[in-house]
Amino acid sequence: MRFVVDVMLGRLARWLRLLGFDVVYRPEAHDEQLIAIAEAEERTLLTKDARLLRDRRVNGYLVKSTRWDDQLREVIAEFHLRDLIRAFTRCPECNALLVAVEKEAVRSRLPQKVYEEQTGVSLCPNCSHLYWAGTHVERMSRKIKELLGG
Repeated sequence: MRFVVDVMLGRLARWLRLLGFDVVYRPEAHDEQLIAIAEAEERTLLTKDARLLRDRRVNGYLVKSTRWDDQLREVIAEFHLRDLIRAFTRCPECNALLVAVEKEAVRSRLPQKVYEEQTGVSLCPNCSHLYWAGTHVERMSRKIKELLGG
């Protein structure tokens, strides 16, 4: 499942990426640009703008919920995404798939404590962010379980 998300759904876009979904989010994009992306890349447009879907012929979905966590539950249910979740496999910043790297190869970029304590490190090949399973991942994992009901 591939999405393009409008500016009103930025937090939803980030969390969908955290769950492993391919999500284009460009807050500066105008309606016509979002539609062009959806059509050219065969993505589903997620929006809060009913007019955008009513006036255009685009594969889209009007997100009804107002809170990001309810929006996430809504989209997962609407598109039957639960079994497709692959959490922490995409960069939440730029959407690229993460690749595992030897921590020795990025040692100079890691905090000493992370280098000593972590066994796995991932790199975003697009924006070069590094990721590891620290306490933030534990918190997000708990939040994901809570959102998905276990």
